[in-house]
Amino acid sequence: MATTYRIAVIGDWESVMGFRALGLDTYPVMSADEAREKIRELAKSDCAVIYLTEQLAKDLEDVISRYKDELRPAIILIPGREGSLGIGRSSIQRAIERAVGADIL
Repeated sequence: MATTYRIAVIGDWESVMGFRALGLDTYPVMSADEAREKIRELAKSDCAVIYLTEQLAKDLEDVISRYKDELRPAIILIPGREGSLGIGRSSIQRAIERAVGADIL
């Protein structure tokens, strides 16, 4: 029997609640420390993908780097309600450079 994995979204309430309508697990948090604990908790569960707002990610580099080379969970940065900080794009660009050996974006 195949394992079913979950997808989670962590960020401020306004940024994550729209994802609930898509069937994703949403975790509104008030602080980077609260997000850090939630990520660690989800990493120990059946969560395969965590979408994290860039506003929180800027204060969670330690946690993001901890899981960046792990198979699960994949932490993907998304813009929050304030808009993009460019961190997600930069993160994807670095991952592509590591995988391909050149900047193709």
